[in-house]
Amino acid sequence: MRIIRFSIILSISLALIVLAIANRQVVTLQFMPSDLAASFGILGVKSLPLFLVVLLGVLIGLFLGFVWEYLREHKYRKALATKNKKVKMLEQEIKKLKNDTNNEAEQILGLLE
Repeated sequence: MRIIRFSIILSISLALIVLAIANRQVVTLQFMPSDLAASFGILGVKSLPLFLVVLLGVLIGLFLGFVWEYLREHKYRKALATKNKKVKMLEQEIKKLKNDTNNEAEQILGLLE
């Protein structure tokens, strides 16, 4: 399994290195339309290599996907926690009832002696 994982990581790393080498040219990235940026007095322009723009887009997409999935699964985690609390409570009740049953049996045996 390690070999498969290592080969996948190696192939992805090589693909990213080739992507970075092939896309080294600098591009101008505008964060806001120029008219809007001028009205707010903000410089909305940054020059970056193209591979950084692509990789940042992928990383931002992954982050948003993880956050979205975490928020989507919240109701399932909450239901699981509730059920786990109930199971723990019922297990404690079972232990208590077993102890009570043993005490009653001991009392009956004590009366018979």
